[in-house]
Amino acid sequence: MPSLGPTKSASRGKPVAAILLPWLLPACAFGVWGLLSLGGLVPAYFLPPPGQVLDTAVNYIFAPQGSAPYAGRFLDDAMASLGRVGGGFALAVLLGLPLGLVSGRLKFMRLFLDTFINGVRAVPGIAWLPLALVWFGIGFKTTVFLVSLAAFFPIYLGAAAGAIQVNPLFLRSGSMMGLGKTRLIFTVLIPAAMPHVIIGLRLGLGIAFAYLVLGELTGVSGGLGAVIMDARMLGRVDIIIMGILLIAVIGRVCDLGLVGGLKFFKSVRRL
Repeated sequence: MPSLGPTKSASRGKPVAAILLPWLLPACAFGVWGLLSLGGLVPAYFLPPPGQVLDTAVNYIFAPQGSAPYAGRFLDDAMASLGRVGGGFALAVLLGLPLGLVSGRLKFMRLFLDTFINGVRAVPGIAWLPLALVWFGIGFKTTVFLVSLAAFFPIYLGAAAGAIQVNPLFLRSGSMMGLGKTRLIFTVLIPAAMPHVIIGLRLGLGIAFAYLVLGELTGVSGGLGAVIMDARMLGRVDIIIMGILLIAVIGRVCDLGLVGGLKFFKSVRRL
């Protein structure tokens, strides 16, 4: 009698597909890039070939400092950029998460905050840049302000959407079991709202990296965005593309770390 369950080959194929599938689209993009540049369809000064960008990246990451322009600067620039992203994102979480949860559960707070927050949200980030430069000058504070401002809104909206959809019966049951307000928030409200909270945090982190580059284009001394700006002034398209790719890789790693950290917190909480 034939087995109704998955075959061994099928079960073995699933992990392979799960590993390879996320890399399929990036591989296709790099393939098209190589065909366009190496095939002569696009001039090298407009779109350098992948090999040239790879050589530039190796020099930027591993070469001794001073041996060539931008050589060995990666670690310092990456730490500067991560410090600005981390500071702005942490500030956005500290403000957006509790305000979103309160707004989702209390109609009065939702009505009180809705017009102001959604009005400010409609203002593009580039419009805040001149004011931030006047208030904070060029440097760390301006970038952190822009990052926190941009990341705040998806975090707030995600937390509010999650809190609104929490079944009131869960909270009443927790109260009947003797849980105080603080324990209700951490043991019932936040876990029940967590799917929306995670989406808001991930969106906020992605936007934080976008506004990081905006803040670093103002002339800060270090950072991946500053390298991209300097390369534009020098006409080094290979460095510009390298900076974009490095930001994409670092952003993806941070996103995976965020999701992994939240899953770890959830598993520890269940123990």
